[in-house]
Amino acid sequence: MIELSGLTKRYGEKVAVNNLTCAVRPGIVTGFLGPNGAGKSTTMRMMLGLDRPTAGDVRIDGQHYDRLKDPLRYIGALLDAKAMHGGRSAFNHLLCLAQSNGIPKRRVHEVLDTVGLTSVAKKKAKGFSLGMGQRLGIAGALLGDPRILMFDEPVNGLDPEGIHWIRNLMKSLAAQGRTVFVSSHLMSEMALTADHLIVIGQGRLLADTSMADFIAQNSRSYVRIRTPQRERLLDVLHGAGVLVVESGSGVLEVDGDKSEHIGELAAQHQIVLHELSPQRASLEEAFMQLTAESVEYHAHTDTPPGPLEQFERPGPQPGPQWGDDWTRS
Repeated sequence: MIELSGLTKRYGEKVAVNNLTCAVRPGIVTGFLGPNGAGKSTTMRMMLGLDRPTAGDVRIDGQHYDRLKDPLRYIGALLDAKAMHGGRSAFNHLLCLAQSNGIPKRRVHEVLDTVGLTSVAKKKAKGFSLGMGQRLGIAGALLGDPRILMFDEPVNGLDPEGIHWIRNLMKSLAAQGRTVFVSSHLMSEMALTADHLIVIGQGRLLADTSMADFIAQNSRSYVRIRTPQRERLLDVLHGAGVLVVESGSGVLEVDGDKSEHIGELAAQHQIVLHELSPQRASLEEAFMQLTAESVEYHAHTDTPPGPLEQFERPGPQPGPQWGDDWTRS
């Protein structure tokens, strides 16, 4: 488990993380979300002892990171796939990590096989693609067989097969009872991976809840209806006390999850339905709704940059004339 208590980090007058209190629990995949500049990277660095908190506390299985003996056996992390010596082979990079934490050499072979890099184990890391670098970074996180794993943008640079693999890997690690903490800007991927969400904005905690509850609390759910017997259905729904909104193009909308009730009413009155579909917001829509006031950098798509200003190029300048005040050599 990772426990944060009043965690705060200031850089001069800038407050990057502000009194953050939460816990990352074992047995589930916890997603860590926030807009750019929200303080996610700073928080993760403080968890690993790379940055010192201005105030507050963070503990790894009840201990401060700098008190852990052989920390890779407690927590494995991927924060930056490029954080490796490019002149070393993949095998030697992992071997150095293993030797520094009392991890047997055979474990290097095991994690290289797990991430699919056995065939390039002797190649220098500087020649790796972004996706291969990600796999090597994940191998480093897995090296100590830790109970806690942290991943920052783990699918960056991976192909579809690699994305599917890392998604299933994180789920399987959580199913083993491990603590899995993952930060990503890919909402569609997070929706498929995470069970629980911790969301921050401008360094403050905005949400600490399950994926389902987060979407339900920060979005609108409704039932979309289409029927050739529109007026009749409206009469039936109004008579049953169901509030209906007409959204145009013959589509009716009813707030909430009332599809079964509406279907039963339509069947009782022999009304033909062409569509009866519950509509729920995506994680991305719910996230945008919650963090709208916490976004630090706003782009403006409604005001594209104008054309490049035209300007006169200076023409050829006349040379000195004989009547000018100058001296001939």
